[in-house]
This record gives sequence, structure tokens and C-alpha cells, in this order.
Amino acid sequence: MAADEKVVGTATSYMTPTDYKQRALVERNVCDKMVPAAAASIVGTCPYYYRPLHGEYWETVEKVSVSSTWEAVKAWAKFWDPYRDHATFATLLHRREKLIEAESTDSDWSRHGNFMMRHVGCGHKPPGYYVSYGYYYCSTYGAKLFPKLSPSGQAWLVLAKKKLQVHMEDGLHQNMTGNTIKMTSEKGNRNVRMSPPQFGLELNDETFTSFAFETHPLAYLEGGLADLGFLDLWYILGEPNMQEWGDGRTWGQAKESSFGMASIGLNKVEESANKFRSETSELVDRALNRLMER
Repeated sequence: MAADEKVVGTATSYMTPTDYKQRALVERNVCDKMVPAAAASIVGTCPYYYRPLHGEYWETVEKVSVSSTWEAVKAWAKFWDPYRDHATFATLLHRREKLIEAESTDSDWSRHGNFMMRHVGCGHKPPGYYVSYGYYYCSTYGAKLFPKLSPSGQAWLVLAKKKLQVHMEDGLHQNMTGNTIKMTSEKGNRNVRMSPPQFGLELNDETFTSFAFETHPLAYLEGGLADLGFLDLWYILGEPNMQEWGDGRTWGQAKESSFGMASIGLNKVEESANKFRSETSELVDRALNRLMER
């Protein structure tokens, strides 16, 4: 056990003599910072991030109005302690060995659940991104957006979702081998470079969220964003919750994706792309005004 890890929790000893009235207590904890690879079959799906096994997740989503759901989920995910749901925690713990193995295909596996089972009793919480930006946007945003898009737009959504998780897996893998994460986009001349402590990417919520946001433009462009028509682009950039435009990282995604599109050279849709970027800026302005009124 590393020097910086604290030992908490108890377990009963099964070697206690039978004439003892009370079994001895044995201190134990698990703090495994090594992130195993996800199975290829789950990459590109929403449960990759989180499986909503905890009743508290559904209570949070269902008890608020649609316009308030995102803010409620984001705030809840930041302070939520999933270990307090003892029934769900016990269910996961019973399957711990399957949930922590590399490329696990267990029906309850997710990045969130995998983290929980690697950090039992050591005080670490899963990144809030897995539940909020990850699962919530993948399932809710994707479900609302998909029917609006053309067949090309729908193909983009499926591929971009997979690319987001491919880059997440790549970043986690790089963090296991050193303290530098470097990625270069296949399209659009975009890149990512960060220096989180080795084995520490998942352990800092803000750092992990920033890392994930940095990879979004890469995934959007590699999914074929620049090849879509104006209407699809309008739906894609206009769908995030109104409140989300208050996060500077969302502005960054829009700007990076737009710049990436320009760098590719869209001959047949250049005029539409320029109009799109202008109208996207107006959309952001309206969103900010709306936020300032609250």
C-alpha cells in the first residue's frame, strides 16, 4: 500500500476461535489507481460512462422540470457519494472481480462502476463527468437530437459518440504510462496536450472534466462534422441545454469545432458554414442574455 493511501473500513475475521463471543476486526481498504481497458463492445454506448443503478440518479432527473434537469444533474453529480447507496454498492461489490478486470463484459460494468470497485474505502469518488456530461448527455442529448438529423447527421452522431469514448480510453491509457497526454486529430489539425500526474487523471474531478472537454472537438471533427449540411449543424450546436452555454468549456468546443471546420476547406458548404458560425454566435449571445436575467 502506498504511503499516501489511508486505511479505512473494517471486516470480520473468520479465524477467530469459536469460544470468542465477538470476532476481531480487521482494517482493510482497496485503492487501485490502475485503470483497465474497456471492452471494445461497450465503447460507443451510453452505459460506457455509467449505468443508472442508483435510485438517486432517477430521483434527481425525474423530480425537476425539463428546463432545470441539466443544472440539477450537474450539481448533484458534483457532490453525490455513490457509496452511500448501500444496496447498489453491495450489488456491485458482489461482482467486484468481474467489474475490475480488463475488457470486462459484465452486464453492470461502466467506467463509473469500475472506478467504485477499484476505490473501496479509500475516500476517492468517481469523476462527476461520468454521470453528468457523459451519461446524461449521451442518453438525453443523443435521444433528443437523433430524430431531428438527416441520415448523414445520424451517422455522425453515432461515430462522434464512439470517438469521444475512444479518446477517453486513449487518455486514461496514456495517464497509466506517464504524466503527459498528447492527441492529434485525424481531421482539422486540432490537438490535445495535458500533464496530469501519472495515475491521477481520474482522481481530480476538474482535471478530468477539462481533459474530456479538450477531446470533444477532435471527436466531432473525426466523426465528420465538417461534411454535414447547415440544418444538421444548426441542430447539433443548438441542442445543448440553455444553461450549458454558461460553461466556458462549451464555448471552447463550439469555437474549436468551427475553426477545425474552416481548416479542412469546405468548398461546397463554405457559404453555409460561414452563416452557421455567425448564427451560432448569435445563439450563444442569446443564451448568455438568458442566463444573466436569472
